[in-house]
Amino acid sequence: MSENIEVLLEEKRLFKPSPDFSKKAHIKSFAALKTLRKQALKNPEAFWAKAAKELHWFKPWKKTLEWKVPFAKWFIGGKLNLSYNCLDRHLTSARRNKAALIWEGEPGEVRTFTYQQLYYEVCRFANSLKHLGVNKGDRVCIYMPMVPEAAIAMLACARIGATHSVVFGGFSAESLRDRINDAQAKLVVTADGGWRRGAIVKLKDAVDEAIKECKSVERVVVLKRTGQDVGWQQGRDIWWSDAVHDQSAVCPAEPLDSEHPLFILYTSGSTGKPKGVLHTTGGYLTHTALTTKWVFDLREDDTFWCTADVGWVTGHSYVVYGPLANGATSLMYEGGPLHPSPDRFWSMIARHRVSIFYTAPTAIRTFMRLGVDYPKRHDLSSLRLLGTVGEPINPEAWRWYRETIGGNRCPVVDTWWQTETGGIMMTPLPGATPTKPGSATLPFPGIDIDVVDKDGKSVPLGSGGFLVIRKPWPGMLRTIYGDDARYKTQYFSQIPGIYFTGDGARRDKDGYFWVLGRIDDVLNVAGHRLSTMEIESALVSHTSVAEAAVVARPDELLGQAVVAFVTLQKSASPSPELKEELRAHVAKAIGAIAKPAEIRFTDSLPKTRSGKIMRRLLREVAAGKGVRGDVTTLEDFAVLAKLQSDDE
Repeated sequence: MSENIEVLLEEKRLFKPSPDFSKKAHIKSFAALKTLRKQALKNPEAFWAKAAKELHWFKPWKKTLEWKVPFAKWFIGGKLNLSYNCLDRHLTSARRNKAALIWEGEPGEVRTFTYQQLYYEVCRFANSLKHLGVNKGDRVCIYMPMVPEAAIAMLACARIGATHSVVFGGFSAESLRDRINDAQAKLVVTADGGWRRGAIVKLKDAVDEAIKECKSVERVVVLKRTGQDVGWQQGRDIWWSDAVHDQSAVCPAEPLDSEHPLFILYTSGSTGKPKGVLHTTGGYLTHTALTTKWVFDLREDDTFWCTADVGWVTGHSYVVYGPLANGATSLMYEGGPLHPSPDRFWSMIARHRVSIFYTAPTAIRTFMRLGVDYPKRHDLSSLRLLGTVGEPINPEAWRWYRETIGGNRCPVVDTWWQTETGGIMMTPLPGATPTKPGSATLPFPGIDIDVVDKDGKSVPLGSGGFLVIRKPWPGMLRTIYGDDARYKTQYFSQIPGIYFTGDGARRDKDGYFWVLGRIDDVLNVAGHRLSTMEIESALVSHTSVAEAAVVARPDELLGQAVVAFVTLQKSASPSPELKEELRAHVAKAIGAIAKPAEIRFTDSLPKTRSGKIMRRLLREVAAGKGVRGDVTTLEDFAVLAKLQSDDE
């Protein structure tokens, strides 16, 4: 790790929770939150034990935490079942007839499952897994579109104690093969295909290609979704409908040890050996259930829509497990946000009366660029809370989101967390925390986060440094699957005994945290370490700019030069004059040292299907190199082709 990151940008706007929202909230004031955070930091074990007692346990735990750096165990000796907590315990109340999942397919179909119906489907599929030879401790790979059966398969695995590995449906056959082999999965659950931006994604074809080199796979369960012809191997492949046919709708939930492996999730964009993040049962569920309840101020009548795919951790925690553990109604959507027209999301919010909406900053910036006319066509009055996830949100996008989508009445919870953390780590609590556009504000109660220098010492307020987590927390990864040594090296070697997040951050004079992006993305310009996020925020604050991504290219004089890829608002036109205006705008906002050496206008930026900008590709384009590494999660290959042709 290098020296600290310089901080140049300052945001002074402050938005306090409305008294009406605070009055009804779970945590009602900043004073109450401060007291809660102080108590939780003083005795985190007592705090998390109280939260865990809200769940159903077949057998209580004997010890709350065992911490042998860097390995944690939570709720030792306790037995529970995640599927039971998400389903069975709601069936003894009026919730049994409440909508658990509402699903909308990209072509427009809608299916609704009450808690009773979802329980029925999960039990039938759990019994079919057992019938197909899956036992407790076996690994099951799930490679599905965003359909209810993906959630049903996850819950069925959890019910019988099989460890699931959900592989995002955008990954290639090669990526799928590597993940199946690393987990030694016994069974694969897939579909013939799924819908995305009006086209069929051929999932079964990818599975057939992948498992040519996967000796561990014995059976493949295939959901009929799109109806096209697929390859078939008799004796190995079975249709979902045949697998569940005649299966009982009663499948007792297996009492599992709190530390029983719940799922493996491979971090996206892996090159070389896949990195399987392993999460266990009791701690993960405690963390996701409590953060869902408090961060989104969940109420009994909410319809909660997290737009993430279940192939990512956000989909695990805040589409499936967190909402269902709380007895909420969760909305799932299969396809692209702009299909068949740019108002698809706003139409769905209006039709399903969504009250909580949780999406990525890149999606928000895309909507910003398209203007206010599309959201204005729809009644968004059902919304009462907005959230962001995936990367730091720049202040202008935050403000647009609050004003245009939230009508200046909805609090915005800007959340920071990772695949490895399991659940939300830093966030405002909407009835208690005054918010600042672009800041994830403060750690969630019971989470000990700091900004430090390379020696692990806290940096002064206002300075930039490395974002770390000082103490274990229930939702944390337990290891990298099959590779304890890599786990230690990756997360606990930079600053011994402390979890290193890989992100840069600063704390302002009020103690609020500002995540500056991945340390890997920090620029080193003439000896100054600059945050890409700050430069991007400065660019987007210009009225002509909709979105920006900043990377470095090698420079003989400066070491690295700043290259900005800029997408303009519809009302603006690219010109040499605008380039100079934008360079001057950055210099004025954060200083001449941050002024881009080069600005490239582009219609779109390369993004994953989860909405993250693939800056690695932009670095390679900026350096004039050919693009290398895994690009299978790229949403639109035409964007990359256009950038490369512009570069020639």
